[in-house]
Amino acid sequence: MEHYVTIFDSGFMPQGLALHSSLRKHARPFTLWVICVDELAKEYLDQRAFEEIRTIALKDVETPDLLRVKGGRSRAEYCWTLTPFSPKFVFDREPSISRVTYLDADLFLLKSPKPIFSEFDESNKSVLITDHAYDPEYDHSASSGQYCVQFMIFKHDSGAERVRQWWQDRCIKWCFARAEDGKFGDQKYLDSWPELFQDEVHVLKKLDAILAPWNARRFPYSGAIVWHFHGLRILEKNQYLLYRKYYVPEVVIEHIYSPYLDEIAEIKNQLPFKVVQATRPGLFSILARGVREMFLELKAKFYSGIKFRK
Repeated sequence: MEHYVTIFDSGFMPQGLALHSSLRKHARPFTLWVICVDELAKEYLDQRAFEEIRTIALKDVETPDLLRVKGGRSRAEYCWTLTPFSPKFVFDREPSISRVTYLDADLFLLKSPKPIFSEFDESNKSVLITDHAYDPEYDHSASSGQYCVQFMIFKHDSGAERVRQWWQDRCIKWCFARAEDGKFGDQKYLDSWPELFQDEVHVLKKLDAILAPWNARRFPYSGAIVWHFHGLRILEKNQYLLYRKYYVPEVVIEHIYSPYLDEIAEIKNQLPFKVVQATRPGLFSILARGVREMFLELKAKFYSGIKFRK
């Protein structure tokens, strides 16, 4: 059984439960540990009693260091600060677990992740990280980092703990949503890992395993094992902002985004509380109702008003 850990609040519940749904389809058996950033998220997940989900209340794991910096960081920045702590939170609760995989809550599995774990096993390393693998036009490695905090494996061993502790210490000192002095959030710290921790860290070689808006044109979507729906936000009136400042091919919108919207809409409509993650769409948004029947009409309206570079 693989153990995964993610972090989200009640406002990100649709994405978190969509991730859970994709794990049920492609990654059984598993346990998904959810660090609940607000009480409503924990209450709802505990009431639903999902067989594969184990919740962790934020108040039960916040260390003095975390509490000391919490007031000076936004909720997103604080969640980033929590990320290096998250594997330890799981290991502390279940010392017998051999490894934990951190997942961003807006990931969605399209296939079995076994090829990723197989490559990691063959590396004989303790930590796995993934390259952004940017399309050259969208290469933000200088500001946002070459590697992405999205799918990270940590073994329960001294090598992984050395890396994790190094990362944790730095995120406590500085973790903000801006580029500054070679840092950006929790992410830019990873740039030094392949050299600094060359005996512990493996960089996933299969660059098309995890795709996102920034590399949707670089690789065929059919090769993706995981899709990172970075920037997707639920708006009012059953509308969705799919991404910002990228061009995602129409075929990807139809075969990847449209089914995901259906999943998100179904989950959202079952929640006993309202979820709105953004107030208005931007230039690179698509308005959708989350049902397949509306997709072609909405896509036609969208593409008729915007010209993309081919």
